[in-house]
Amino acid sequence: MALQPWRTMQPRARREAWEGYLGILPWVIGFVLFTAGPLLVSLGLSFTQWDIVRPPQWVGLANYIRMFTDDDLFRTSLLVTFSYVLLSVPLQLIVGLALALLLNANLRGMNLFRTIFYLPAVLSGVAVALMWIWILHPDLGVVNGILSIFGIKGPGWFWDQHWALPSVVLMRLWSVGGGAVIYLAGLQNIPSQLYEASEIDGASRWQQFWSITLPLLTPTLFFQLITIMIDAFRIFTEAYVITKGGPLNATYFYMLYLYEEAFQNFNMGYASALGWVLVIITAIAALILFRTSSRWVFYEDSEERTV
Repeated sequence: MALQPWRTMQPRARREAWEGYLGILPWVIGFVLFTAGPLLVSLGLSFTQWDIVRPPQWVGLANYIRMFTDDDLFRTSLLVTFSYVLLSVPLQLIVGLALALLLNANLRGMNLFRTIFYLPAVLSGVAVALMWIWILHPDLGVVNGILSIFGIKGPGWFWDQHWALPSVVLMRLWSVGGGAVIYLAGLQNIPSQLYEASEIDGASRWQQFWSITLPLLTPTLFFQLITIMIDAFRIFTEAYVITKGGPLNATYFYMLYLYEEAFQNFNMGYASALGWVLVIITAIAALILFRTSSRWVFYEDSEERTV
């Protein structure tokens, strides 16, 4: 639908347009001041050397050249972050979907269970991190205490180089209930007539899942994949509160390195360059997913649904 030219609009339509513009004005001002403005400033600072105290000094591409040629911590943090993304994202998708399938059952008291599983998603990240220190502590933790009852020596979890990253992945499953609610909305949007017709044809539950549920849920899966992936690239709290990037840089995530460069070493220009590299990496990953989504994401035709 083409927009009507301002000169040809009726007085009432003009008044309604002005009311609409005034309604979104607070959001526009907030976006310019607190999002677009800082983004542009950080882009400019990425080409400078700035320690907050002295004025920024223009260094051109020096920050980016140093990053890719003479910064071992950059490569280490990027590798750790990529490893986490590859481990965490598929696991969160699978566990969230499985939980949503369980919560979609038409049983008495199911609303209570949905609320219980969703609650962890709204808790503070720092509080959750402190709780998991207690749960996975190698000597005093609940998990190792239970394992010791059966004569099993538990791992070192966050304090073991080989278990630290899997421990963070396991910890992130704590908030999977938030994604399960989104899956649940997608599941309940699937027409029940499709399941009834498949039952008449003799389809099993497993066949219904692969032929009906999963294809019609792919738009929801795609949305979850994008959001979980972006969130995984930005992981910070767990490493900062629990491991400080250790042991032996096993959880030295990219955002932790960026934070240390910015607020401990006061290399604001270099930290800005690190931030923009992460933005580009995340954008490329998202673009690849969007480009390939047509091969596996199926959108239900609204016209076919009304037939």
